[in-house]
Amino acid sequence: MALAKQVLTRRQALVAAVAAALGVGAVRLVTPTLTNISTGAGMDWASPLGSESARIMQLLRRATFGYTPAQLESALSAGYSKTVDRLIETKPAEPPALAAATTPGGRFAVTQLQQWWVDHMLTTPTPFAERMTLFWHGHFTSDYRKAADNTFMYWQNLTWRRMAMTNLGSMLMQVTTDPAMLRYLDLATSVASSPNENYSRELMELFAMGAGNYSEEDVRQGALALTGWQLPRPDSTAPANGTGRMLPVFTSQKSGVFNQRRAFNGSVTYLGKTGALDTEGVIDRILAQPSTAPFITTKVLQHFVTGQPSSGLVTRLAGAFRRSNFDMKTLMRSVFTSDEFLAAGAYRALLKSPTEFMVQAARALDATKLSKLIVASGSGMGQTLFDPPDVGGWPNNEAWISSNTVIERVNFVTGALAQATSLPPSSDAIKHQLDGVVGPQTVSMLNSSTDERTRWFVALASPEFQLK
Repeated sequence: MALAKQVLTRRQALVAAVAAALGVGAVRLVTPTLTNISTGAGMDWASPLGSESARIMQLLRRATFGYTPAQLESALSAGYSKTVDRLIETKPAEPPALAAATTPGGRFAVTQLQQWWVDHMLTTPTPFAERMTLFWHGHFTSDYRKAADNTFMYWQNLTWRRMAMTNLGSMLMQVTTDPAMLRYLDLATSVASSPNENYSRELMELFAMGAGNYSEEDVRQGALALTGWQLPRPDSTAPANGTGRMLPVFTSQKSGVFNQRRAFNGSVTYLGKTGALDTEGVIDRILAQPSTAPFITTKVLQHFVTGQPSSGLVTRLAGAFRRSNFDMKTLMRSVFTSDEFLAAGAYRALLKSPTEFMVQAARALDATKLSKLIVASGSGMGQTLFDPPDVGGWPNNEAWISSNTVIERVNFVTGALAQATSLPPSSDAIKHQLDGVVGPQTVSMLNSSTDERTRWFVALASPEFQLK
């Protein structure tokens, strides 16, 4: 019952914010009621997931940052099963090279990096790859401030895309040797004589196993076993503007370098095993833990299925994930083909993150030139790419919504429509973006709208569009 109240309050806030923005009248954020249009007990929306088209649209909303009209038509023609296969099996399209990445010391504006990625989200032929890149960006967190080299952050983005649908063991090894991560969690300065415990702890707690599944001695012993890594050697150096200081220049992507002289060479006792242990050995021990598969599976389910996955669902999918040698394709296929993903209770059960919301709105409008607006608007909604709040990453679902952030979402829609030079028919928004399933407040606003631009505003700012 507590969960139902929390979700309803979120939707009430969305309804109120849209009403206020449209000038429908003075509405207090905590007082509106959202009239149920379903006869199902405890449901806020009538789920249309019995139809193939609605199932496909939910899949695309959750897995691909939404869709353009042409992309939706292609998926509807292929059908649900073939669309799942295409999303998972298609090799990620590489984004265009970022010219600024050769700047000495990576000292270029982070907005260039952010706009480069958003541009690719808006235009890529493989949007599922970008959705997974964003997922791992929030899971294996680094921020540009601590990394202090935007070239390293650019490389990390390339890495998450290429590794997103491989296997967890390979990903953990790549994460450990990633230059931005080496700097962000201090592994690049960790040596046998003075091991730094930051990465050892977060590798277990936040990246792979979860809190409560390791001891403080495991943190210390793991830190010893992980010593020896340092930043890659640059291809050349160049003077910093006006300082005379020489900064590194890289012409190609590189991983961290292992220096045996900095590493611990003795025996450790780590996660129940004693002996000489290198980085690969640390990762093997993590993969052997019973908590690892459920931890990753739960995180994926919370982003793609439901904020509170059942223990039975986690156990079932985690078992298959473990048996597949932690293959991400296996896990994601299990997620998208599960009964729970398509259950009536899963319909609109998740809230779009700011990036998802803005990119999906732009794609709905078939507008590919909004990256500058999207980047500028993200911080007001609580999500600045390459700058998560802490090593735990961004929050999820209900945590995205407050009275202030809802207004920022409405303001973004206003800005996006102001920049749009042409609009698809607004009838497509109701049918294709909202499944034709809307609450009475949205119906009233749509009926009172007198032009296409206003109807698009109501659709994209509506509480229904905020959900996925």
